[in-house]
Amino acid sequence: METLQDKGAKYHLFGDVTTEPLTKIRRIIANNVLESWTHIPHVTHHDEVDIGAIEALRHKLNIEHSADVLGVTEEEQIHFTLLPFILKATIEALKLFPAFNASLSDDGETLMLKHYYNLGIAVDTSNGLLVPVIKNVDALTLEELAIASQQLAERTRAGKLTFADTEGGSFTVTSLGPMGGTSFTPIINMPEVAILGVSREITKVVAQNGQIVIRPMLPLSLSYDHRVIDGAMATRFMAQLKQNLSQAETFC
Repeated sequence: METLQDKGAKYHLFGDVTTEPLTKIRRIIANNVLESWTHIPHVTHHDEVDIGAIEALRHKLNIEHSADVLGVTEEEQIHFTLLPFILKATIEALKLFPAFNASLSDDGETLMLKHYYNLGIAVDTSNGLLVPVIKNVDALTLEELAIASQQLAERTRAGKLTFADTEGGSFTVTSLGPMGGTSFTPIINMPEVAILGVSREITKVVAQNGQIVIRPMLPLSLSYDHRVIDGAMATRFMAQLKQNLSQAETFC
């Protein structure tokens, strides 16, 4: 049986090497990613959206829900990140484009359109990227989404996820948040057919209504299964998502 030392033998020829086994969770993640990349023809559509309107709304809500105003503790305070806005905007787009909220049969001949909206949210943990699922997102208010996503992320990082927390997803959102990056190619979470990647918000100089202005722009990366979704459909989906994210009315 090949040992860790044997596996690293050829690298020792050039210098010192430390060998360590992948954790069980990391091995599971690696196998899932490889299976998805191997079996699904990935295409990624990159775009960006002006989120000035929802940033203004987000800051307003955070002030209204602050501990000082409500008289609650910091732990009880609701903190609105961009994520609940993205989830709600995504749901509204999925309702108009049901092929994105679906799964393809194993034989590749039948598309199963899902009439529920369970969104996976990729959470960075010490054990790797895990994807817990928020169930029935379409039935939640923006405030409920903020609470649900915050509590689910905390449980994930604390290692308190149950099997039920990771099952039943119909679409996934993965966000790099403030860590960085202008775009990336997220890998689809099988058996789903699409995934939305969100990079760091960037302040940019853009042309708007014939004027040069400075706006907060959010990069979006939509990976999709080309067996189910073509480029034109992906473009229309992204246009709808951008419209949803660019106007505060989506969240009122």
